Order: sequence, then structure tokens, then C-alpha cells
Amino acid sequence: MKIHLTSVFVDDQAAALRFYTEVLGFVKKYDVPMGGGARWLTVVSPDEPGGTELLLEPAGHPAVKPYRDTLVSDGIPLAQFAVDDVHAEYARLRGLGVHFTQEPLEMGPVTTAVFDDTCGNLIQIATQPK
Repeated sequence: MKIHLTSVFVDDQAAALRFYTEVLGFVKKYDVPMGGGARWLTVVSPDEPGGTELLLEPAGHPAVKPYRDTLVSDGIPLAQFAVDDVHAEYARLRGLGVHFTQEPLEMGPVTTAVFDDTCGNLIQIATQPK
């Protein structure tokens, strides 16, 4: 068993696609109209185009807003993305205007930082232990 797809709820799929591709550096994999203005919209890492897909899922379900609001108010990231160097990625993203809620933090063999994805979520970046 392996993870094939996971999702993040987004308020605006077009804005989310711009942020996740132009700022974070993912690439669009699927963009399929689903009716009612919604799309099956996924992105992947350019390093693993056949790897795990991230679905930029419309946040229309009534449970989404209180769920995301509570996570954000408690400072809990919705997802974690692996990076080679948290400090370098933090500097790159800050240079692009990304707002961080947690600067790089060393926690033993792992370094993490948390940013606002402009789509209603907090996202953590982390180095993986070697």
C-alpha cells in the first residue's frame, strides 16, 4: 500500500494553482472540469511527476471552514512537505512574499518551518532525517 493522492482544501482553485506552482514550484498534473465551476486539479513534485498527487480541493463542504479555522488558530499545519534545506527554502519563499508563522526550528535531526499557503491552510516544510 502507498499514498497515491492526498488533498488540501482551498478557497479558490485558480489562486491555489498559481501559489502551488509559481511560488512553491509544483507542476500541474490534472485539470479536469467537474461541473459547477469545480475542477479535479492536482499538482505533483517536478522531481517525481509520477509520484504522490496533491489535490487542490474546493473548500465548499460546511465542515471545512470550522476544521481549517481551528487548525490555523491552534497553529497546526494541515500538511507537511519535504525539502532538502529548510533554511534555504525559508529564505527563497520569504523572498517571494510568503508569510511564515514559524521560522526554521531545529528539532533534533529534523528542521521545520510553517507558512500560510494563502488558501486557508498552514503548511509545514521539513528536512527528513538522514
